[in-house]
Amino acid sequence: MTSNSVLHKENTRGGANHGWLVAKHSFSFANYYNPDKMQFGALRVLNDDIVAAGKGFGMHPHSNMEIITIPLAGELEHKDSMGNTAIIKKGDIQILSAGTGIEHSEVNKNSDKEVRLLQIWVLPNSKNSTPFYDQITLNVADRHNKLQQIVSPNKNDEGVFIGQNAWFYLADFDAGITYNYTLNKAGNGLYIFNLNGQLKVNDTILDTRDGYGIWDVKQVEITAQSQTEFLIMEVPMAGF
Repeated sequence: MTSNSVLHKENTRGGANHGWLVAKHSFSFANYYNPDKMQFGALRVLNDDIVAAGKGFGMHPHSNMEIITIPLAGELEHKDSMGNTAIIKKGDIQILSAGTGIEHSEVNKNSDKEVRLLQIWVLPNSKNSTPFYDQITLNVADRHNKLQQIVSPNKNDEGVFIGQNAWFYLADFDAGITYNYTLNKAGNGLYIFNLNGQLKVNDTILDTRDGYGIWDVKQVEITAQSQTEFLIMEVPMAGF
């Protein structure tokens, strides 16, 4: 089997600076459009956001999208039209399955420090499903030198449930740690986003905030070249 891959270097990402929001876009989003970076299979959006103290996104609508939020620093207050109100912070994973349609807001809870977060959109495996919300708190120490599952299509698994055949993992590896990742489902691809440090995926080096997608493969070798934190997103490739 011959694999295919794509490397997205940090400095090739799109960006926007709204004052209250500084955003980096791995894929086309809002005013950033790149026909070569529309999505990776079912992975449609990967935004790396910094929200200023006391600021945020007002109430706005979504539909037919699985929206995963991963706070990296600070506290984000969530409210939605289903009546959910929650605070999410580092160690928490949130999913909002928009389905037939919802509205939500996300605001920096604190007036004296910024919020850093990843927001990820995944196209669902079926349209117009019933919307749902979930949020979990994980032990960050459980991802030291191993993968911590944070998203799964199986309701009894660790992590939040997603309406797609997708699996996400966070990891914090010491230098020299190697992991052979076997894909959960045939036909899926792997997109790895390196949060910090240096990572080698097969023979490709990823520096801080680089993204790397690979598909038509059953297994991938991941080696930390330094102390490294990274996010693995396994998503379907066919039909997207």
